[in-house]
Amino acid sequence: MARNKSEYYFDKFVDLVDYSYKAANLLNDTLNNFRVDKLEDSMKEMHAIEHQGDVARHAMIRKLAKEFITPIEREDIMALADSIDNVTDALEDVLMRIYMCNITSVRDDALKMSQVIVKCCNALKLALAEFHNFRKSQTLHELIVEINHMEEEGDKLYTEAIRNLYVNCKDCLEVMGWEQTFRYLEKCCDACEDVADIIESVMLKNS
Repeated sequence: MARNKSEYYFDKFVDLVDYSYKAANLLNDTLNNFRVDKLEDSMKEMHAIEHQGDVARHAMIRKLAKEFITPIEREDIMALADSIDNVTDALEDVLMRIYMCNITSVRDDALKMSQVIVKCCNALKLALAEFHNFRKSQTLHELIVEINHMEEEGDKLYTEAIRNLYVNCKDCLEVMGWEQTFRYLEKCCDACEDVADIIESVMLKNS
């Protein structure tokens, strides 16, 4: 529940990113305990999380359409809501890619990338919990920097994952499937950084 009317949107940002965090943990658990016969169940669970996030976002946007005064510019509220939604969508896309490419076992590089994604979403959750206090916060900037560093780590893991794939895998279909999957894993980190960039932009515009 919002603490007061002016903080409604900040509270809703936290609610939205919680869906991203749940999706990241589900992805990580699915990859670490991978079973082909359980993949469709994980996809259904992931889609339920994504749908709940969509419902929450739509409710926030309906309220925004009726507001005369907002705590930050309504364009920034929209951009932030959309970027958080993109994180959850990107996480769902990974599982869909694994299913469509008929991947039957998980590579170690994917586990490393999923762990970074969980850390990135956790930092994002902490940042959005602090966002309501962005004018005075002593920790928000450090969290944004942390997210940026983890996105760079994700890029490095992606580069090594693709190299390892082409060096060690001789099955053309497996290479094609994992190349796509790694790209979608890397997009999850990019999506987290996009949220952090918008938070930073709001801080600069209102400082």
